[in-house]
Amino acid sequence: MSAAERISRVGVVGGGQMGAGIAEVSARAGCDVTIVEVSQERADAALQRISTSLGRGVDRGKLSREDADDTLARVRASGTMGDLADRQLVVEAVVEQKDAKIDVVRALAGIVEDPDAILASNTSSIPIVELGAAVGDRSTNVLGLHFFNPVPVLSLVEIIPSLLTAQSVTDRAEAFVVDVLHKDPIHAPDRAGFTVNALLIPYLLSAVRMLEQGLATAKDIDDGMVKGCAHPMGPLRLSDLIGLDTVLGVAETLYTEQREQLFAPPALLQRLVAAGRLGRKTGHGIYDYA
Repeated sequence: MSAAERISRVGVVGGGQMGAGIAEVSARAGCDVTIVEVSQERADAALQRISTSLGRGVDRGKLSREDADDTLARVRASGTMGDLADRQLVVEAVVEQKDAKIDVVRALAGIVEDPDAILASNTSSIPIVELGAAVGDRSTNVLGLHFFNPVPVLSLVEIIPSLLTAQSVTDRAEAFVVDVLHKDPIHAPDRAGFTVNALLIPYLLSAVRMLEQGLATAKDIDDGMVKGCAHPMGPLRLSDLIGLDTVLGVAETLYTEQREQLFAPPALLQRLVAAGRLGRKTGHGIYDYA
């Protein structure tokens, strides 16, 4: 990738766990990063989330204090979408709801000035063509860049072009993932769930159903997969880490498109989300983290 093509100005919309992680790895790679939230207060909270993550990296000997400080200095936190006007790549990482993501991508299409800028979605499941079709002439610039949690640790990124995405945009996005972020991409089909979640979500839902039916305790289910199948984390703890609301949202998208019963969300999952017990981020999900 030539210097002229190299993406160095990155924007992120959404400062939650995923958005903050994407902003962090981009800044650690030397990019100038603007992260935008719905208010300055929430943007400042996202910046603090990045600072805390960098601090953990220092404590674990993964990076120096100087590198952590330099990384944080490359991140600007804003409550104003207009601050993304000069970005070469913007990744939306808002809540896993189609209408919300369409609204963000439409707004970006009217704000980002560079006609060649990439408008990417970190969606876990929503077909990219639906996001691209919402922005008319800029549909060729829209694709999926699906990172995995925790972003600073996991190397995989799914690259998902739609039928509308220009090949040059896909190529530039892959070059950014490989040459700038030094992560490992796979090309995924533009269908609900893409590659990873189309496999992962039925597995997580099966574990929730097993718990719901009283066939095993949460601990036994997770211990069985960790100690018997060498998984690094059991499916129920993984669901709590991902966020039960996100698991539910992905499952609903998969079920709507595929109509396969294995994608149907169990009642227990729906009730936990309705109760606001979303997993580790709220202190209580399938497990109690208080």
